[in-house]
Amino acid sequence: MATIGATNCKYSCETAAQTLQWIHAIVDFLKPYSFFVNAHDRLWEAIDKEWIECLRKEPVENLLQIPSGAVQDHWPASLRNFILTLRSLVFPREQADLQTVLPDLNICSLSTVLAQGMNQKKKHEVEVLSAVVSSITNSVTAHTIVDVGAGQGYLAQVLSFHYQHSVIAIDASSHHGSVTDARAERIKRHYTSQMRKSESGKRSLIVPKTITCHVMSIDTLKDLTSAARVNNSAQDCDNNDTELQQSLCHGDNKTSVVLAGLHACGDLSVMMLKAFLDCKEVKAVVSIGCCYNLLSEEGFDHVNSEYGFPMSRGVKSAGLPLGKSLRDLACQSAERWRCLETDAGAHNFEMHAFRAAFQMVLNKYYPEVMTTSPSIGRQGKALRRLQKRATFDSPLNHKDSTCASSHQMQSKLKESTEPERGDIFSSVSETTSLSGRDSLSGSECENVNCAANNDFLFLRYSQSGLCHLGLKSLQDIELHRIWKEVEPFSEFIGLYWSLRAALGPLLETYILLDRLLFLQEQGNTIEALMLSIFDPALSPRNVAIIAKRK
Repeated sequence: MATIGATNCKYSCETAAQTLQWIHAIVDFLKPYSFFVNAHDRLWEAIDKEWIECLRKEPVENLLQIPSGAVQDHWPASLRNFILTLRSLVFPREQADLQTVLPDLNICSLSTVLAQGMNQKKKHEVEVLSAVVSSITNSVTAHTIVDVGAGQGYLAQVLSFHYQHSVIAIDASSHHGSVTDARAERIKRHYTSQMRKSESGKRSLIVPKTITCHVMSIDTLKDLTSAARVNNSAQDCDNNDTELQQSLCHGDNKTSVVLAGLHACGDLSVMMLKAFLDCKEVKAVVSIGCCYNLLSEEGFDHVNSEYGFPMSRGVKSAGLPLGKSLRDLACQSAERWRCLETDAGAHNFEMHAFRAAFQMVLNKYYPEVMTTSPSIGRQGKALRRLQKRATFDSPLNHKDSTCASSHQMQSKLKESTEPERGDIFSSVSETTSLSGRDSLSGSECENVNCAANNDFLFLRYSQSGLCHLGLKSLQDIELHRIWKEVEPFSEFIGLYWSLRAALGPLLETYILLDRLLFLQEQGNTIEALMLSIFDPALSPRNVAIIAKRK
């Protein structure tokens, strides 16, 4: 019988003192499990032997439930305690009762015109977040919303056309800016036509404006915000634009701003919070972060004083740095693991076994590369699709695989899928794709047994990985021997990763609490809270940090 970890967290973050207590509890829990931080050869050997012997007998579907806090009654007490205690420290991901927190909230289903081009996930996110941002904007009586990292402008357009707010959409991609403007023009024509038919043509439409700019620092975001307040018009800029750099938050303009960001990557979410504090014309901020692997961190990255982690004095004094490995791990989603089908889960574990074996290849033949924490891509979903279709060629037909063919296959894989950040197929330093030229016929595939097939797949995996890293394949690399050395232990890698992935939501909680505490440390002039605003089954990265001036 399975037991599910408690969904009601016993910790609170309503005050700075409570948030800091929660942070210290996470730090105290994590310190004994430092062996999960850095993956290495025979990485499972650091785990309790009783845990290993128990989990190696478990079906894949039970292992996939571990990150969600599900334990089996026959598991060792220490293992059950580890998983259940861990889950009790994770910020609850169930969608909050938003109406209770924001009484004037009115979530509306998007019209077909506004929802055009959105998948189910994006539509849900934009419907909910636009309503939340509109509610916050009305509560602080702000004049303008700045959509930071606007992408193709979905959020900005709903806030403009549906909620009738003045919106500035900022994105680094000029292509996104063009798409946003073109889409906005189509929506405008539709609404104009509808107003003519309903004899309300005199009402003016509010169309979002766009700014194309790489936001590389807090000062740049502050300048953009000021420019948006003063000009409220579309423009392009770069970080050397002298006119923009002279447009600072002096406080002599009565126009007020709300900053909003839907999955603003890495340090961009951090910059939003800091710009909110530094520019008093910014009355509120609604930030949903993602891509913690892209955060800059004090002591780990070549960054200036504007690193993205840690932000708060409390976390700085807590004494638990993360580093790239744990920031990568913070992107893991328990919901994605839980919803994975058994065959896809088994494939996931197989990919991690390949990655572990490839690490041995790098250690032995390319030791100089290991100092750079090599990342070799992430194409697990596409690999599984192509493997099912038996589109991989036989290693007997070719002595080697060229980088040209590898790039061709990688392009096909990329067309097949674009994995979201936090996809479970990211491995120790992320998972790679396979590459090949010709395909096996059905009869040839039937003649390849499982062991031989894995041997072949690892060969292609390694060739593609080396090519991705720009490394020439050496003649004396014994890929077959290395895989044979790893293969008997491949069953341990899956269970190790199930336990390691369970730490992902806890590490994300740690990062988010750091951001919340940073705001709470500013004193009683700031009102800040963390809120799970999306359905986690649709959007696992669903925690918003909302702050406004009192």
